[in-house]
Amino acid sequence: MRPFPDPRGQASDQLTSPAEIVRSGLCIGCGSCVAGQAGASMQWDRDGFLKPQGPSEWRERPSQSLSRQCPFSPAAENEEQIAATRFAAGNADSRIGHFEIAYVGYAAEPTFRPNGSSGGLTNWVAAELLRTRAVDGIAHVGATDPRISGRHFAYSISRTLDELKGGAKSRYYPVELSTVLDQIRATPGRYAVIGVPCFIKAIHLLRQIDPVVRERVTHTLGLFCGHMKSRTMVESFAWQLDTEIGRVRTLDYRVKDESRPANWYRARLDLDDGTSAAKDWWHLADGDWGAGFFQNPACDWCDDVVAETADISFGDAWVEPHSSDGRGTNVVIVRTPELKALIEHARAEKRLQLEPVDADFIVRTQAAGLRHRRDGLAYRLTWTKRGIRARKRVRPSAALPMRRKLVYRLRYEIARWSHRMFRAARCVGMPSLYVGWARAALRLYQSITWSRGRLGKLLDRIMPQPER
Repeated sequence: MRPFPDPRGQASDQLTSPAEIVRSGLCIGCGSCVAGQAGASMQWDRDGFLKPQGPSEWRERPSQSLSRQCPFSPAAENEEQIAATRFAAGNADSRIGHFEIAYVGYAAEPTFRPNGSSGGLTNWVAAELLRTRAVDGIAHVGATDPRISGRHFAYSISRTLDELKGGAKSRYYPVELSTVLDQIRATPGRYAVIGVPCFIKAIHLLRQIDPVVRERVTHTLGLFCGHMKSRTMVESFAWQLDTEIGRVRTLDYRVKDESRPANWYRARLDLDDGTSAAKDWWHLADGDWGAGFFQNPACDWCDDVVAETADISFGDAWVEPHSSDGRGTNVVIVRTPELKALIEHARAEKRLQLEPVDADFIVRTQAAGLRHRRDGLAYRLTWTKRGIRARKRVRPSAALPMRRKLVYRLRYEIARWSHRMFRAARCVGMPSLYVGWARAALRLYQSITWSRGRLGKLLDRIMPQPER
């Protein structure tokens, strides 16, 4: 067992408001705060993120309820406090949280693996909860018609297996929970919610103060997360595929091709005339995920990669030989005895092909993300910051090699300047302004991080290469 990080991540008594969270760059756009709030809703901001809007008296007024339920509020419980209450038994590890057992593998039952981004296990568990009547509905993200909703993806509740099929695959797009939370409050039943770590944390914080949500949200399924993207990433992809965002009807961020390694991402846009356009991510100017293009600012202050508060969490097995298997492979962290029994029963029936693994294996599959959320976060916590400061479970520390510091500084700047340069390019009607800047920023990032080009070789002679 590894000890958990600095206890100074304990909640404070500081009260805050939705507006202050937004101004401090800590709003992830989950929508928990506007659910059930008269006159409030989630609206797009200028950078393509969803932010709370509503009466000024509500938006500007610090309150105890908002301070306790916002996942980035310094007054809210942290992930370890939530998990320690919910998962008292089992194993504990500072990197992946509390757990009963962990696995690597895939859904052997037909259709789930081919139709999922990786091993198909997220949708399999959700379907099994519906099939066994453990829940009456699954709140998950699915595709929507942008001509009607103004969004390419949104949360909805599926009550049948056919409805659930639309929730498979990865969605690197802003979504929010307010609509499904309102539906859960309005319709009795048992519900499971699928979401990224901060959204699952928001659900559990809301369960603490809302008895209806506490009674009805009975299961949470977490997704490993690197960071959240702006909706403008889709528009950037459209520019680079010689089309316009208004023509895009559907999109697939990770087209599955069993003949190619799973980590060779390919994006495809389906257009209004029935045609499609596709390109591998590494041929896109902003296709290097780790560089941070279009990242939500709040993600720089998160320390949860693997959804530590979820009953069960799913990620990609980014280690060999799994990362080269184009069919896709999951790693799974199970935190409740109920779901461990469900998984073990399906393993015995050969419906799942899973092998138990330890925490070290899970960590190897997510090594880059964990470094960014541990070493990188510790460094970022030493920076001067306006507004509310997040309270995290790692100690502020600048004890890093200079080149590592350059990597984290550059990711931070790319995340922020990508929004500014995109807005400028859109304003003047010149996509090449953004694309040219992005390619230059990417070359600099890869020189520092991956030793590419002449600058990279020069840096290798001046300072040692950090872990990436």
